[in-house]
Amino acid sequence: MADSKTYDIPKTCKAGVVVNEGPDFKLQVEDVPVPEPGPNDVLIRLNATGICYSDIHYMLNDLAVPAMSVFGVRSPGHEGAGIVVKIGSNVTNWKPGDRAGIKPAYDACLDCELCWTGKETYCDESPQIGLQFPGSYQQYLLSPARYTQRIPDGVDDFVAGPIMCSGSTIYCSLKESGLKPGDWAVFPGAGGGVGHMGVQLAKAMGMRVVGVDGGDEKRDLCMKLGCEAFVDFTKVKNVAEEVVKICDGKGAHGIFVTATGGSAYASAPLMARIGGKIMCVGLPPEGTAVAGGDPILLISKNLHVIGTKVGSLYDTTKALEFAAQGKLKPIYEVFPLAKMPEAVAKLQSGKVAGRLVVDFNS
Repeated sequence: MADSKTYDIPKTCKAGVVVNEGPDFKLQVEDVPVPEPGPNDVLIRLNATGICYSDIHYMLNDLAVPAMSVFGVRSPGHEGAGIVVKIGSNVTNWKPGDRAGIKPAYDACLDCELCWTGKETYCDESPQIGLQFPGSYQQYLLSPARYTQRIPDGVDDFVAGPIMCSGSTIYCSLKESGLKPGDWAVFPGAGGGVGHMGVQLAKAMGMRVVGVDGGDEKRDLCMKLGCEAFVDFTKVKNVAEEVVKICDGKGAHGIFVTATGGSAYASAPLMARIGGKIMCVGLPPEGTAVAGGDPILLISKNLHVIGTKVGSLYDTTKALEFAAQGKLKPIYEVFPLAKMPEAVAKLQSGKVAGRLVVDFNS
């Protein structure tokens, strides 16, 4: 049982902070002040944070959103797992010692149609942590009590951290696709942080899974996690043709584009069968990719192009349930806090199979 007790809270804590935000950014580990919770906040001490490519977009400042510095934020990150160490004066639903997670959406109004229908991450009052508020590269950080994620027993922090964004995001996309057991689900970017969790969840939901990615390491990972087939874009000349052949010669029911390259988005409609769904998940730098295709192709194949954002509180809870059942296991490499800059550089180079997680206690 989580115990309610008092924690010694330091005045400062370690954080990965961005220096020279933009194309030549650097990340360095520094001491930053520990924040004081407001009346409706909880203060969380993180044990682990996942490293997500969105963090790199924020540090590169290559998305169509204001820069982190506009909000006075220096630490990105939105995949944290740890414990509550202090609560605000109005907080009654959390106590020190409770396990808690940080996910991409910082809060929501919980009083609009979007919030009432489980789409609160699209709410106008749903800012992004690690962009508008200090993120999970900082060990001690605040979260609104009403929008903090509970972590169930049986899911450790190194598993829970990456599920806060990647697992929840791809669960949401699978749910919105409406695919059924026995349907073909194809994942361009299958060996990456989001893709490899999508492979596991799709398999657990009874779908037939095809991975698309490059290199033997990613092939081995994808086949181990439940792909029925793998197409290596570094070796196969026409990837879409090969995918169609695998999927009964008709194409896939759903293509979940977790890769961020323009070519992945361009080839997705060519992989789809009649009535197929192209699910847009991966975030390419602004102006580098187009989802969909020639209207004649979309019309003749009755294609659906659907964008899905990060998962809701409900989606994250469901993804964590799959983890508690042993059906979703993020594959991750752990870096000590001092080597956080190396972890970011490794992810930026594109040489990561699975997820990178930073251990704040090592």
